[in-house]
Amino acid sequence: MFDVIVIGARCAGSPAAMLFARQGYRVLLLEKARFPQDTLSSHYIHQPGVALLGRWGLLDKLRDTGCPPIDHESYEGPGVRLDGFSLPVDGHRTTYAPRRFVLDPILAEGAVASGVELRESCAVTDLVFEGDRVVGVRYTTPGGAEATERARLVVGADGMRSLVARKAGARNVVEHPRMSCVYYSYWAGVPAGFELYERPGRWIVAAPTHDGLTLIMTYFPQDEFSEVRKAVEPAYLEAVRSTSRELSERMSAGERVEQLYGTGHQENYFRKAYGPGWVLLGDAVHHKDSITARGITDAFLQAQSLTGHIGERLHDEAALEEALRYYEEDLEETFSDIYQGALNVAELKPQGRTEMLRKLVGHQELIDRYFSTVSGACSFDDFYNAELLAVLDQN
Repeated sequence: MFDVIVIGARCAGSPAAMLFARQGYRVLLLEKARFPQDTLSSHYIHQPGVALLGRWGLLDKLRDTGCPPIDHESYEGPGVRLDGFSLPVDGHRTTYAPRRFVLDPILAEGAVASGVELRESCAVTDLVFEGDRVVGVRYTTPGGAEATERARLVVGADGMRSLVARKAGARNVVEHPRMSCVYYSYWAGVPAGFELYERPGRWIVAAPTHDGLTLIMTYFPQDEFSEVRKAVEPAYLEAVRSTSRELSERMSAGERVEQLYGTGHQENYFRKAYGPGWVLLGDAVHHKDSITARGITDAFLQAQSLTGHIGERLHDEAALEEALRYYEEDLEETFSDIYQGALNVAELKPQGRTEMLRKLVGHQELIDRYFSTVSGACSFDDFYNAELLAVLDQN
């Protein structure tokens, strides 16, 4: 009998399992993959996520992999260029864009070092119920045998297509249609910082990652997905060329070293977060368009929130119910503005936004605070203050 079973050992599950174990609980972590294994990702860890890695004692492990530090951001949109960076969080201003086959094992190893029992190549097939309460899971072992384990709490950190959400009947409480589709790959010989380029209907991202490579991502409107997927490479290259000729020229001098990866299935929702014996975490509970690269950071924040609210209350029924309710309320309070912000960018209609951004030129503090609203280092309410309104009124 475990105290907690966590399903999924990537950016939400491993930190949650680690933090539960550090609270003294007996934790089982089930992962269907065997690490190291890559996965679709926007890669980027914003300042709040970096700060949590530092708090958890895992940041130096990421740095030791040679992941290049990022300390500058540029944005080019119609008629405007901004250069700056987000404000620090807990003293951490530098960010990173790691490969997932590097990051995810670091997180899983951190969980194991904290006392978690990790079982890889184990695919969860069902939940075990007693009445309406989830009391465990059924899964297949690496050898193909069926197995069952029981726990006080089952945590579904199993992604957008969460089995836990489906089996527990977790409905969507907020939902919006798909906004964009994305394709990306890795390039050698293309030096880049953290660069964002936008025009109507296109969004381009470049960021340095492991092994001296540059990640280059292209976003298209969702209604173009069926056409883009038929001829991905020419659409990808043309998107860069027509959005940033300078980046396109750098790419011409370099070499794409991996296939193109991508998806048109970026759902936008909040799900019911918990029920008797179960709770959802990461993409299982909340997913939004990846265009603002919030997935990794938000998973870390949710793991910290969930385990912090539960604390020592796991075996007190009334206290656990209250803790899960507070966790659900935190999700709405923390991520609603960030969710709407991502949808606004994913519309790929920059005109209204770039009018405002042009007025920030020459006001470096406001530029950095604008970048901070995306990172989560500054709330939207704090950004839209009297100083900003005065600048907007002057122009």
